[in-house]
Amino acid sequence: MDAITRRRMIRRYTDQPIAHEMVIALLEAAVRAPSPHNRQPWRFAVLTGQARARLAQAMGERLREDLSRDGVTPEQIEQDVARSYRRITSASHCILVCLTLRDMDVYPDTKRNQVEHWMAGQAVAAAIQNILLKATDLGLGACWMCAPLFCPETVVMTLGLPADWQPQALLTLGYPADAGKARDRRPVDEVTIWLDN
Repeated sequence: MDAITRRRMIRRYTDQPIAHEMVIALLEAAVRAPSPHNRQPWRFAVLTGQARARLAQAMGERLREDLSRDGVTPEQIEQDVARSYRRITSASHCILVCLTLRDMDVYPDTKRNQVEHWMAGQAVAAAIQNILLKATDLGLGACWMCAPLFCPETVVMTLGLPADWQPQALLTLGYPADAGKARDRRPVDEVTIWLDN
């Protein structure tokens, strides 16, 4: 409960690198998540050095194209692209979290195959949450970026990932430069109904 209540999205990091053993501990926490049929559909690419910059550059180009089509001003586009680039490249490490359907069940109908995909996505999200909580426990900061969902082909091509790896999230990791923002949560009674018959 302590890690759950202390966890924040951290977007600024110090220059202190994360030890390799800590990254392994994060991944060990991730693979302890529950998954449908115990198929463990998560895959991870750990990015450091120039790999972070290559990915940030490629995703920035796609962001620039998308925002241009949306009619966003060139100044705002460049601010958004620069902010995203900084977040990724200032982190000690990034973990790209992917989903694979390689070991999931396959059915003759679309509906059940879609359910398998949703189940795999839920498992991957549970693995991500484990990483975030373990990072908090270790005194690290982390931020869950959903940007890879908007440009999965770009991510796969830029990093040379296996074709069945579907990018789901990019987690930036490092020692926090600030405490992050506490966000309000809706009260339990506002988001819960109780049914007894």
